[in-house]
Amino acid sequence: MAEKATNIHPIFDGMLQRSDKENLLNQKSLCLWMTGLSGSGKSTIAKGVEQKLHELGYLVQILDGDNIRTGINSNLGFSEEDRIENIRRIAEVTKLFINCGVITINSFVSPTKDIRDLAAEIIGKTDFFEVYINASFEECEKRDVKGLYKKARAGEIKNFTGLDAPFEAPENAALEILTAGQSIEASVATVVDFVLQKIELKK
Repeated sequence: MAEKATNIHPIFDGMLQRSDKENLLNQKSLCLWMTGLSGSGKSTIAKGVEQKLHELGYLVQILDGDNIRTGINSNLGFSEEDRIENIRRIAEVTKLFINCGVITINSFVSPTKDIRDLAAEIIGKTDFFEVYINASFEECEKRDVKGLYKKARAGEIKNFTGLDAPFEAPENAALEILTAGQSIEASVATVVDFVLQKIELKK
């Protein structure tokens, strides 16, 4: 592990505060942390929520697993150590967006309680809202929108969540969306209603 630098001196005095930016945007910021198996509908629902909130005049940023892994986390693999670092970096970026007053929607498998607790600790538990996009392994495999389940079954992908790596379903999610038998539009509407209750500034 690299030694921590000793010549770093963070500056915060005199900088605009989060409340200044929230007032400018006329919204409270928060993090929706969408967790669920690959193919459960996280990204699709996140995009729908972003679109609807944008139409209502809110500033929203999506952080999506695949997008992040082509950029800031392109040097990370899927070992346990790299998965933890992946989430740590995402959480730190999320915290920056929240401090800028931006509603942030995170779409990541984030398969274990410990890894989601790490994110919540970094972001701040009062700003972190866990949303469980609940679809069974069988349902996600049936959809297999990216062809990942087929590759995992063939042994081409190791440590695949839900198959040979664990997925720990949230026990106390702020919101749970059951996607089997429910339309995307209905799922999006449920999440949007939840967000709107949280982001209105008190006058």
